Amino acid sequence: MKMEIYEGITDDAKEVRTKVFINEQGYSGEFDDTDETAVHFVIYDENNTPVATCRIFWDSEMNSYVLGRLAVIKEYRGKNLGSAIVKEAEQYIQKIGGTTIILHAQCRASAFYKKAGYTEFSKVDDDEGHPHIWMRKKCN
Repeated sequence: MKMEIYEGITDDAKEVRTKVFINEQGYSGEFDDTDETAVHFVIYDENNTPVATCRIFWDSEMNSYVLGRLAVIKEYRGKNLGSAIVKEAEQYIQKIGGTTIILHAQCRASAFYKKAGYTEFSKVDDDEGHPHIWMRKKCN
């Protein structure tokens, strides 16, 4: 496995997100203008196939970096790729001077983020029929 970091979205990140969020989970508004300026992380398997991705960007309204669109292809779940990509994104944010990271987690994934040190700070809200909650973590 190898990880690459890109400025702006790539076809590889789009491929993973399309498989997970559109085909598997039924989202329709998956891609947005933020994709063009966000930093994207992509993990590739031994055949150089993209299998996981996430993005980070600065949100001036929230005064924080936002980690989002974390997706792991179904066949690769349970192999700690989600944890690896989150750690890499956190290290990147710390390296560029970030002090706080927030994310809008699907409620069914909130335990994953809690295990990584994130805490909830909002009420549950809806994103295209999927319950979500805002979570944050201070950078050390």
